[in-house]
Amino acid sequence: MHAWYSSHHLAHHGHGELIGGELLAGFELPVRAERVRDAFVAADLGEVLTPADAGLQPILAVHDARYVAFLQSAWAEWRALGRTHPALGMVWHAGLGLPREEPRHIEGKLGFYSIDAGCAIVEGTWEAAYWSAQCAVAGAQSLQRGEATALAVCRPPGHHAAAALMGGYCYLNNAAIAAQMLLATHGPRVGVLDIDYHHGNGTQAIFWQRDDVFFTSLHADPHDDYPYLSGHASEEGEGAGHGHTLNLPLPAGTTAPAYLAALEVAIDATLQRGCRAVVVSLGVDTFERDPISKFKLAMPDYLEIGRRLRRLRAAGVPLLFVFEGGYATDEVGSNAVNVLVGLERG
Repeated sequence: MHAWYSSHHLAHHGHGELIGGELLAGFELPVRAERVRDAFVAADLGEVLTPADAGLQPILAVHDARYVAFLQSAWAEWRALGRTHPALGMVWHAGLGLPREEPRHIEGKLGFYSIDAGCAIVEGTWEAAYWSAQCAVAGAQSLQRGEATALAVCRPPGHHAAAALMGGYCYLNNAAIAAQMLLATHGPRVGVLDIDYHHGNGTQAIFWQRDDVFFTSLHADPHDDYPYLSGHASEEGEGAGHGHTLNLPLPAGTTAPAYLAALEVAIDATLQRGCRAVVVSLGVDTFERDPISKFKLAMPDYLEIGRRLRRLRAAGVPLLFVFEGGYATDEVGSNAVNVLVGLERG
């Protein structure tokens, strides 16, 4: 297999986030992607390649053009006010039902396009998010060329970003961009299997009313953890998309047996829907020592996750792994790559 990695992600650094009412240094650090790349090389799974520039078209196939323009210009607008610190929204529309007219002022725009205070923008944010998406695009192209497996080392992550919203460290939805591309060659149905600790609310929102992408997610119970407002088992899609969303929320303290049982349910459902390619949102913040999560998976459990995913491969379903969360920086590389080792070597 190939891993797709771009050093442009290093431009997104020095940002902060509001946690528990405090402005703190962010957990979403550049070292995360570096550790995944290094672990992939150490495991000798394949070659690490740099993606070509596929332009904006794959991004605009998923994201609203006005939102993309905001991401491109936000730092310049913020800097024009004489500010050099990270740009962070402090006003949100929060479903007030008001007409959704884009504000002129950058502070208003930051809230207009945000779901939380976890997406500060710095000088290199657009560059990093753009090339993170290009890694996902290159991974999808790998599958389109007939490869069985690929890894996109995406940073910043993407599964909390909706068509016109950023949140949870995510600006562009890399998994959704890849799934949309794969429909052209692997339709009529593509799967997205999200194994991150947090619900992939952005991915769900993008495909909520569609029947060509089956989205399933196992994650922390949103009654008790981020993103709080989506990811309940009762959410199954709407309109043409009804029945094409499956959420499997799990309680704090979940260990491998319960987690793997839920994973089997997700795999069964993905196979039953006839998905011809699957994008795996590869979050490893399910780890027992992750600083912002409450599951209790141990390092060997990620090998077993990969082994369970072999059922998809046995059915002839190609897999694109798109890196999402995982904030225990000492172990994040090994945990992410162990899923691939379990898949490839059993």
